[in-house]
Amino acid sequence: MKKLSLEELISRVDEIPVFSQTVNRIIQITEDPESSAKDLESEIMKDQGLTTKILRLANSSYYGVSRNIKSVSEATVLLGFQAIKSMVFASTVGKVMEKELPGYALEREALWRQSQMCAITARAIAKKVKFPKPDQAYTAGLLRDIGKVILDTYMNDQFEQIIKEVELHNKPFLEVETEVLGYNHSEVGARIAEKWNLPQDLIESIACHHNPEKAIVNPKMTAMIHIADGLMMMMGYNIGIDGLNYNFSDDAMTLLGIDESVLTEIMSEVADFIGDEGMFF
Repeated sequence: MKKLSLEELISRVDEIPVFSQTVNRIIQITEDPESSAKDLESEIMKDQGLTTKILRLANSSYYGVSRNIKSVSEATVLLGFQAIKSMVFASTVGKVMEKELPGYALEREALWRQSQMCAITARAIAKKVKFPKPDQAYTAGLLRDIGKVILDTYMNDQFEQIIKEVELHNKPFLEVETEVLGYNHSEVGARIAEKWNLPQDLIESIACHHNPEKAIVNPKMTAMIHIADGLMMMMGYNIGIDGLNYNFSDDAMTLLGIDESVLTEIMSEVADFIGDEGMFF
């Protein structure tokens, strides 16, 4: 297969359906300040599988609600629209991200679980630094490597060359990916997020999560995703080949006003959730 330009690659993304009409409607409802919890519930309940997944996650230890949540409207009132939207994203993209990605040395479901762990970690960081939208940080962490799915699908022939270059010259995977393809999974992911009409700061966090110093729209959110990604590598959770030679930015920690002791606290909190299978769809 010939090497595709970034424009050619993105033009083919329509071949990978992600958001159904129901999911698009749910996202619209969560963005409309005039919407009610009942509006959201009536739309979500059109998809029984999605309803079940949302209730399972809402009742997981992650959200720490003291009583049993029995309906979507109750979950919405207790957790908020943004939390429900992040659950919808998690349920939807999981179908795409659970596949094996041999180019990144990730077995089936590895990227999906890795992405959920990054999302959990990003939300934990957001709460620690009192970021006003922790569930938006969750969504950004969840989607930060969505470009890998597309690259692995269409650029499989080039990965052998990338892996050889990484091992031979001991370079960061992202650097070699860019040299060989002309772009990298972060750029691809950001373009996909644009096609899905996601918010600009979320698009930026996907584009710049390896280079947080380039963020302009919302540098703090991008810094949180970068740190969450780095912590996951440090914890050794489903690391693919691109986890080797990972560049961790001290500037991101400075921007958020956190130090190594805070990182240790966050890793401890995240570790507590790993055993809760309700976190994983």
